[in-house]
Amino acid sequence: MMEASLNDIDDMIVHEKMQAALEYQNEAWADGMADGIEPEIIADAAIVLAMRETVRIHGEDGAEAMLDSLRERILAGEFSPKRCLQ
Repeated sequence: MMEASLNDIDDMIVHEKMQAALEYQNEAWADGMADGIEPEIIADAAIVLAMRETVRIHGEDGAEAMLDSLRERILAGEFSPKRCLQ
């Protein structure tokens, strides 16, 4: 029981950190847009930076595994702007 509680707390911490990171990303995106940078360029730069950091942390095989996971999530519609959460 204690182990489950610790795992729940860890999951909550990761979720809160993800929310904070998304807020930082949204702020950076808004700053770039305010400076006249096109969204396509901001998106490309964000992906390049994320992939460099992922390769640094997890190596090329880890980055490739992440890309495979992202591909499945894209195909499942997880990132679609028209996606409805229920």
